[in-house]
Amino acid sequence: MQQDIPATPRTDRVAVVVNTAARSGARALPLVEQVLHGVAAQVVVHPVHGGLELLEALAAAMDDEPDLLVVGGGDGTIGCAAEMVAHTGTTLGVLPLGTANDFARTLEIPDLAAAVDTMLHGHVVDVDLGRVDGRAYLNVASVGLSVAVTQRLTPGLKRRLGRFAYPAATLAAYRSHVPFAARLELDDGTVLDLSDLMQVAVGNGRHYGGGLTVAPHASIDDHLLDVYAVEQGRLRDHVSVARLLRTGHLVEHERVHHVTTRRLRLVTDAPLPVNLDGEIAATTTATFEVDRNALHVVVPARSRAARLDGRGSH
Repeated sequence: MQQDIPATPRTDRVAVVVNTAARSGARALPLVEQVLHGVAAQVVVHPVHGGLELLEALAAAMDDEPDLLVVGGGDGTIGCAAEMVAHTGTTLGVLPLGTANDFARTLEIPDLAAAVDTMLHGHVVDVDLGRVDGRAYLNVASVGLSVAVTQRLTPGLKRRLGRFAYPAATLAAYRSHVPFAARLELDDGTVLDLSDLMQVAVGNGRHYGGGLTVAPHASIDDHLLDVYAVEQGRLRDHVSVARLLRTGHLVEHERVHHVTTRRLRLVTDAPLPVNLDGEIAATTTATFEVDRNALHVVVPARSRAARLDGRGSH
């Protein structure tokens, strides 16, 4: 059963899992340890280096049922933790140590210094998770161009180009993209049959892709999925859509279909891989759903990202 969560994070028992393979992980760990040891009764630290080691460390940390699980890494690392923390009595603390850090951006945590301050002076909110056939994601799940982008977004490219790795990988993927058709079945019975598509994206949060915006009013606390489908179109259409990605106003473009829903069944003629926050982890036909108020997380005192809707009620 979900336990009551206080408005300020409890720090009686704190677990820390930092992915030292992340861009800033190795240098961040000593700082985080020093700060938390000053305020917490018990701190258990699990430094890891990605992969299976990360999953094992998160599982070990959660076995102790900590009040606060502080996780450092990129969106992939934070997403793994969110899957384990969802619907438990543990609150998640986020240290943005990756390349994109879109979940932290959605929560209005701009950098490591702000994240550490948040552990001390922030407050607890509950946010939604997206799910694809039961598997959780934080930001965006998508089919089409983004899958090819993810495949090109290698660790080496991220190290060399930093945040510019995303547009570079996108340009490379676009050149070889093959359009596809899809059927979107919404929870209210609406069915959209679309063809000549470049991408279908299903947003749970607000940001993705290194600071792009799902839609102008998208929120991780609105209990809705923002779904948009981009038609292939002409080169000048793609250029005009690309200019609107940063603000999310692409959903108003004539080549973009945008709806909000709590549940979506996505059907394609041939099975297509689904990208969940940068990981290829599902295949169409797939069902996307909102897991409302699934995750308690610490945000800065002035964050507008979400609120605590109810203690222990989902």
